[in-house]
Amino acid sequence: MAISPSPTAQAVNNHAFELSSAEVVKRIPTEAVWVLIGEGSHGTEEFYETRAIITKDLIEKRGFNAVAVEADFPDAFRANLWVRGLSEDRSADEALSDFKRFPTWMWRNKTVVTFLDWLHGRNTRLPQAEQRLHSAGFYGLDVYSLNSSMQTVISYLERVDPDAAKTAKQRYSCFDRFGADAMMYGLALRQGYRSCEAGAIKELTDMRRLVTARRKESQGQLGEEEWDFAALENARIVKDAEHYYRAMFFRDDISWNIRDIHMVDSAESLHNHLKKRGIKQPKIVIWAHNSHLGDARATDMGKARGEVNIGELIRERFAADNPDTVVNIGFTTHAGTVTAADDWDEPAKHKRVNPSLADSYENLMHSAGKGAFGLDFKHAEGPKPGLRDMLKGPRLERAIGVIYRPDTERWSHYFKAWLPQQFDMLLHIDITTGVEPLEPGDLWHDRKEERHEPPETYPFAL
Repeated sequence: MAISPSPTAQAVNNHAFELSSAEVVKRIPTEAVWVLIGEGSHGTEEFYETRAIITKDLIEKRGFNAVAVEADFPDAFRANLWVRGLSEDRSADEALSDFKRFPTWMWRNKTVVTFLDWLHGRNTRLPQAEQRLHSAGFYGLDVYSLNSSMQTVISYLERVDPDAAKTAKQRYSCFDRFGADAMMYGLALRQGYRSCEAGAIKELTDMRRLVTARRKESQGQLGEEEWDFAALENARIVKDAEHYYRAMFFRDDISWNIRDIHMVDSAESLHNHLKKRGIKQPKIVIWAHNSHLGDARATDMGKARGEVNIGELIRERFAADNPDTVVNIGFTTHAGTVTAADDWDEPAKHKRVNPSLADSYENLMHSAGKGAFGLDFKHAEGPKPGLRDMLKGPRLERAIGVIYRPDTERWSHYFKAWLPQQFDMLLHIDITTGVEPLEPGDLWHDRKEERHEPPETYPFAL
């Protein structure tokens, strides 16, 4: 005898809409200028593909100007120059080649290459007179790139102001002994090494003066304008990265907040840069993990641990007067495979994902009996009790980052959430597959071996 779905699963079924870009975009208010599109893991092909398709439509049909991603700024900026026809790179693969730090597959994968190919083609086909206002860029938001950001600042100054470059080298020399290993800087501080904070702040202050003066002189030359913006962003990254790595060893509980505040500051800085380029109302899509884009106040990240995130801060900064200005969209899956590592700095593997836990949102979506669908929490109407009331939680929600530990899944990958407050929209794809790295390595095997659904007897938890 068939088992009847629970009232909550039935409510999900009643309110579900077909998962397509057209259906998602029509539910995004025309006033929206920030669209945050998440992912339930850093290695799921369907999340990357669906997000890219929606973003294409937002650029083409809604006039969005930039994609800002959970990635280091210097690495993404090289890709940005390529997609806007401002570099000598010959392909998206080559433009992504600065992504050398673990986890390389997060951005060096075939789905990102396909998206950047499209963006490059779309931008470079624009008439030259429209490039300034209508090309769409690709920018990084993250804080990890201490060493490469310092090198970028110095290289820029060597070109535009050699004396200022000498000063920057002297200020940044405080970091020299740590090379590319910024973690060692934080550890050295704990052992009594003097802080490099003052030099990083002074350099940022001087860079602001220099870039302001150059903007007046450059008269809007597109390439120079981008390089000036990038140099200033990298100087700010050095200052914030110093703070981040210092906090990791003295106040680990706030390092998450430093990072997400930095990413929101980066998004706001990009917004201001686009306005200076002449775009009256910049519109930006942000790609990051659900844990960064779903409002932290609706999770135990915020309620129990005092963490803030991009989703919360963007809503506070930009949607106070009009909630429709910001739309955040999450992704979930029930089972399948994922590209992830066993531990930090270890090779990528194509790993089977355990079916979702019984008391999770993912399992509730699975029980609705649909393969792929969306839920709109902002405009959910229907029979009483409504969808928001039925899903208000809390329930468990899964988060797989670049590491996946199925043996300790409950404690490693689940947290409590209040879904309708966390996201404006949820996109559920029941069975998903691991994203395909450009350099898969010996431990990542052919995805076709894992495309079938795991049997119902597969263990839910250990």
